[in-house]
Amino acid sequence: MSDMTHYRKVFDSPYLSAADIVEPVVLTVARVTQETDKTKKTKDVFNTAYFQEREIRPGEKLKPMILNATNSKMMDRLTGTPFIEDWAGKRITVYVDANVKFGRETVEGLRIRAAAERRVLTPEASSVWANAKDAYRRDGNLDKVLSRFDMSQEHIAQLITECAPQEAQHEVG
Repeated sequence: MSDMTHYRKVFDSPYLSAADIVEPVVLTVARVTQETDKTKKTKDVFNTAYFQEREIRPGEKLKPMILNATNSKMMDRLTGTPFIEDWAGKRITVYVDANVKFGRETVEGLRIRAAAERRVLTPEASSVWANAKDAYRRDGNLDKVLSRFDMSQEHIAQLITECAPQEAQHEVG
């Protein structure tokens, strides 16, 4: 199903839409602003979420998402604050709901829910730490590890240092 193309993809929208979401995706809110509709179809002002992630899939740019009234209320519930300036940093899952009421029609629409909590990876979690080191050696980066775990900058640096070849760690002077 994920290699299929939604018919609405041809109508290039500046905003994330149901056509862009193949399966639920976890995103991190970078900021929410109030801005005028970029489609120029209306002069309406929307709460618009921008995300820390740059791509929705490899090679496919992630667009900002209009937070309609339902999704804005959900952000208020998820963050515990009605102020859009406080929503930055919140991890959410964006998914398609096929039963969204739009006027008299039922359409596919985007909805949000809390993202699953992530574990913090530290050297004390020895077997997971070893797996993370294996992934770094295999991939040359920590992208897959950081998609599943949170790590401090210090622990990232420590893991990379531990993966350096032995001769680089003990240079003879």
